Amino acid sequence: MIDVSYLSAAPEMMLVLGAVAVLMVDVFAKPPPRVHGWITAAAYLAAGASIVLQWQRLGAGGGGLSFGGALVLDPWAAAVRAVLLVVAVLGTLCAWEMLAGLGRRMAEGVSLVLVATAGFMLMGASVDLVMVFIALEIGSIALYVLAGIVRSSPAGDEAAMKYFLLGAFASAIFIYGGALAYAGTGATNLFDIERFLNDYLVARPAVILIGMALLVVGMGFKVTAAPFHSWAPDVYQGAPAGVVGFMAAAAKVGGFAALVHILFIGFARYQGAWSDGLAVIAALSVVLGTLLAIGQSDVRRMLAYSGVAHAGFLLTGMTAGAPAADGLLFYLATYSVMLVGAFAAVTAVSGPAGAGSSFDEYRGLGRRSPVAAAVLALTMIAMSGMPLTTGFIGKFQMFASAWDGGYEWLVIVGLAASVAAFFFYLRLVVLMYFRPGEENGRDPDAPLPLPVTIRWVLLFSAAVTLVFGIYPGPLLGLLTRV
Repeated sequence: MIDVSYLSAAPEMMLVLGAVAVLMVDVFAKPPPRVHGWITAAAYLAAGASIVLQWQRLGAGGGGLSFGGALVLDPWAAAVRAVLLVVAVLGTLCAWEMLAGLGRRMAEGVSLVLVATAGFMLMGASVDLVMVFIALEIGSIALYVLAGIVRSSPAGDEAAMKYFLLGAFASAIFIYGGALAYAGTGATNLFDIERFLNDYLVARPAVILIGMALLVVGMGFKVTAAPFHSWAPDVYQGAPAGVVGFMAAAAKVGGFAALVHILFIGFARYQGAWSDGLAVIAALSVVLGTLLAIGQSDVRRMLAYSGVAHAGFLLTGMTAGAPAADGLLFYLATYSVMLVGAFAAVTAVSGPAGAGSSFDEYRGLGRRSPVAAAVLALTMIAMSGMPLTTGFIGKFQMFASAWDGGYEWLVIVGLAASVAAFFFYLRLVVLMYFRPGEENGRDPDAPLPLPVTIRWVLLFSAAVTLVFGIYPGPLLGLLTRV
């Protein structure tokens, strides 16, 4: 009999039920936006309560596989779900003005955010390649639609089309890799693949290694690792400002969560092979991401290339294998919050449905919106890896793991890239505080409207970045259970 544990899929079920409720209420009642807000908040609360129950079950020695071995309830899956829930809440608050501006299509936008979150949560709990693919498509298709949900924006249509085409290409690569892995091992379940590779000596593992490589490449597209990152700058620049932070953070968390399960469980036997491959991809990511970010004139494109570099830093830690899991999750959690906070400030400057965000728009922002400028400056400093911020703690853990794993050269490359990255991060800070706004036709004293939802996101992002940068012990202690 198939073991069915509804608790192992409860957070996803709550979010999907919330999405259905939003759509049904909109069809039959046509309520004001606040009603959709209440339903969404209830779905998030129910999902959060489910995650708490999962932690309690794990603390009592429960957990394990369910749904025919497709899903696992373990500390890693529960922690990934908690991170994605925080990202979803912050992303929804950041996008609320944009969603409310959609009018009759607001319910569609809210439902897409809920469904995308459920899909990426499912990626973090899936230990079967088929289930990983299904979860990947659920989350990705929702993001494709969100990228072009503002129909009056040609840039959004272009971003959605590019995202869809390259995302479909990445999915095809991933499923082909899964097919080759099945051909070589006779299984799609990662634990079954692990047992096969441990029990049998494969004299000619070429099919298995090629399949493993294609799985990594498919996920490399989703986490914007070089050289699979070409879609990210155009999508980040053209998509509505309100949803870009959620899109970027959720896809990165879900992609890395699935990649950890695939490599650390299914193909742990071949760590020597995939560690070297990840090291090459990590080096390319940090170098290309940093160099290409330096020459950008648009803040969103700069953040996209910065995300490429950060994907490289995360992959740097992954080269050490399973011992890097705690630090990896800390980096993912804190970087995601920083990223959503940075795009919240971009949303305040560009408008919730705007496309593009020139550096010139940020001249004098410190006078026009002290809160947005201060938080954006803090996130830039943290992303650069300055001490007393979560960015420093996260990078230190990744570098320490890679150094212990014998990849000293990769750590040196990462350190050099981190130093070079100060140029484009501090360039934005200089524009906000030391360049007048008259040059782009703005009144330097005209205040910038800051919606209350954006303000909450900014303040939360700043608090997490500072508190866990100065005192990371509580969060690290919690994640040590993973």
